[in-house]
Amino acid sequence: MSDHDYEEVLSPNLYFDKKLSTEAVKILPGEYYVTGRDMALVTVLGSCVAACIRDRVSGVGGMNHFMLPDNKVRGDLLSKSARYGAYAMEIMINQMLKCGAQRENLEAKVFGGGNVLRGFTVTNVGQSNSAFVLDYLETERIDIVAQDLLGNHPRKVYFFPATGRVLVKALRSVHNDTIIERERTYGARLRESDIHGDVELF
Repeated sequence: MSDHDYEEVLSPNLYFDKKLSTEAVKILPGEYYVTGRDMALVTVLGSCVAACIRDRVSGVGGMNHFMLPDNKVRGDLLSKSARYGAYAMEIMINQMLKCGAQRENLEAKVFGGGNVLRGFTVTNVGQSNSAFVLDYLETERIDIVAQDLLGNHPRKVYFFPATGRVLVKALRSVHNDTIIERERTYGARLRESDIHGDVELF
């Protein structure tokens, strides 16, 4: 099977990580990446969450980076948010299954949900995102083997699907305006989108 059969490139940010001496892909808000190759999937999380899911037998795995919409309307807000979050998870899991992963072999590690967007919403976006991803994985009966959620700091996450290894670096003393602005822009895009049937934000 060729490399192209093993991956879906919905994050075009491929590069060679000199520190890790490996091919890597940088995943931005609203993106995901699935691969069966030995490489690193990298993202920086503020209030967003990333689910790192892999087939513990085949090594096919993926990482996504998403947040729930922060629509400031009542009524079906929760159902719309849940539908979006479920889509963000399902689109990646379905691609993993197409690449040869078996649902019964899936395990997950989840990260993010920091309270870094103060003033962004009346609720804690990070807390909502964290609660959603944990509930989704429990409902889908996907084992959560590690988690690093909530807190008040952004995180940089390196995920190696082939082995399941994860490196997490807390960004406590870094100038985080870029991270926060990137998530504000992403959040605004979600609010402006009408979530009905298909979600087309990826």
